[in-house]
Amino acid sequence: MSTKKYKRIFGIVMDSVGTGAAPDAAKFGDVGSDTLGHVGEAYQGNLKIPNLQRLGISNLRKTPIEGVNKVERPIGYYGKMQEISAGKDSMDGHWEMMGLPVKQPLNTFPNGFPADIIKKLEAFSRRKVIGNRPESGTKIIAELGEQQMKTGDLIVYTSGDSVLQIAAHEDVIPLKELYRICEYARSLVNGPEYTVGRIIARPYVGPDKDHFTRTANRHDFTLEPIGQTDLDYLKAAGIHTVGIGKINDIFSGHGIAEGYHNESNMDGMDHVDHVMAEDFTGFCFTNLVDFDAMYGHRRNPIGFGQALMDFDKRLGTVLNQLKADDLLIITADHGNDPGFKGTDHTREQVPVLVYSPSMSDGGSLGIRQTFADFGATVLDNFNVKGNQIGTSFLSELKNTEEIK
Repeated sequence: MSTKKYKRIFGIVMDSVGTGAAPDAAKFGDVGSDTLGHVGEAYQGNLKIPNLQRLGISNLRKTPIEGVNKVERPIGYYGKMQEISAGKDSMDGHWEMMGLPVKQPLNTFPNGFPADIIKKLEAFSRRKVIGNRPESGTKIIAELGEQQMKTGDLIVYTSGDSVLQIAAHEDVIPLKELYRICEYARSLVNGPEYTVGRIIARPYVGPDKDHFTRTANRHDFTLEPIGQTDLDYLKAAGIHTVGIGKINDIFSGHGIAEGYHNESNMDGMDHVDHVMAEDFTGFCFTNLVDFDAMYGHRRNPIGFGQALMDFDKRLGTVLNQLKADDLLIITADHGNDPGFKGTDHTREQVPVLVYSPSMSDGGSLGIRQTFADFGATVLDNFNVKGNQIGTSFLSELKNTEEIK
């Protein structure tokens, strides 16, 4: 048996699908969080994710997900990763995966945003700001959406993460204008006084509070990466890089040669299928955000579980499409336990599931000490030198024969 390098690597981030409280969860008030565990409990043994199961998603846990037994011989490699970044936001998680941990905590605003930021937003937009507090997006839109439709105000809110979110009805404030306002907001919080991870445009539609829905026209205006990421190193080395979903937003387009916007998880998987049909040498990095945005923050374990089952069905197609010289890595960027208190992300370890049809065996990758092991493995595969952060697990993957 030998280790071998792969022509294509497909990384899929199941946004917020954590697998139990991280060692430092107490710092975040997240002791007892367990996204996968609590989703399984909510389904009382009826959570059916056979493809994730045979990859070893319960094998990586001390206690299996309820209804998802451990398997004697997983088809690939499984393990957990824990985060070293200062926060538990999507930006922190993805940047760390690509070799750029966020060491300094970004600003959060538990009492709302300072008056000077709000005044500048109002002066630039010529619109009044309402809200300005930490809140669930669906809740604050239901509360203030009708007022916003009448007055044209901006609904500004935040969460436990370093985010400034601006919600507006698409029929009242056109998307182009909302994005322009968010771009201006981005310019206000790039440091040094305030440094915010993401500005998020949150457009919604609907006639009244009982029918408001947020649309897929969400756009994240992320802090520019503060250094080179593995994506930058790959692209500079001539390795083709593809970003699907909010990957392009999270990295502000840096290091990405080909990008696709997702309307939903299933739309994202359509893009994965499309890219898998292409002939290229490189790395395709996908984020599926519905687990987080639609169900985690809304504390809806049943919806979360259905999204997992829907993804698992599409995963079956991916597994069947993989070639001998392809590698699949499935992971997550943080937790968002729908069975936990509050509405914010949860500090959890995340699964890492690795598979190629050429593998002769499966087994445990243990607990990886940083998310950066993911990116280090991708760099190692393509013989690209990066930030030297993280430890590649490429040599631990055993194949039946040398891949040509």
